[in-house]
Amino acid sequence: MSEPRRYPSDLSDARWELVQPVLTAWRAERRGRGLDIARPPDHDLRILLDAVLYVNRTSIPWRYLPHDYPPWPTVYAYFAHWQEEGVFDQLNTLLRRQVRQREGRETEPSACVIDSQSIKTSTNVPTAGQGTDAGKKIVGRPTVCKTWVDGGYRQHLVEHAATLGIDMHIVRRNPTTRGFTVLPRRWTVERTLGWLMQHRRLARDYEAKPHRSEAIIHLAMINLMTRRLTGESTPTWRGT
Repeated sequence: MSEPRRYPSDLSDARWELVQPVLTAWRAERRGRGLDIARPPDHDLRILLDAVLYVNRTSIPWRYLPHDYPPWPTVYAYFAHWQEEGVFDQLNTLLRRQVRQREGRETEPSACVIDSQSIKTSTNVPTAGQGTDAGKKIVGRPTVCKTWVDGGYRQHLVEHAATLGIDMHIVRRNPTTRGFTVLPRRWTVERTLGWLMQHRRLARDYEAKPHRSEAIIHLAMINLMTRRLTGESTPTWRGT
């Protein structure tokens, strides 16, 4: 019997080895609570995660999953369980620590950079869960991601950061500079946002619930960090 055709978003053997222990432990723990006894699992955890990564990478609706993956309700149910039970959080923490150790850094960071990305919401997102970026005229969920900041945050976060004991440094653009200039520290956030945008599910907020949107970001970072740890490049859309 021939091997099934694999998609570019599918996990390689090396990347699967990085995440397999967490997913296997999760399934064993559910069985221990009696959640899988009445209906034994029919699908391999790897192909389920491959299906979720396919949606994350291509941004297709769940119902449009290719038929060589498990049925879409099953895939979405696992995605929801993994999000609700902290599996994506656990994988992000584990992989982040491994990446930092690989680079000779402490496992936990001592500094951060804050920036935001305004993403339009789709029509299935409830109005109550939306916000508006007045400057860019974009309707979406306001999100803050990282404590070097640009000038736009000086009126909003300085006092709050002080109450938390955080030293906030505002990185300002030289007013005499013309054209594009890479700004110290801030470029790391822009680079990360660029990496995330390789995952088309993040080009627009399609999720009806904010915690599902957070899970989609976690999935993108899981994809990126497993590739970094195994030395695999992230394919762009130019050649696929």
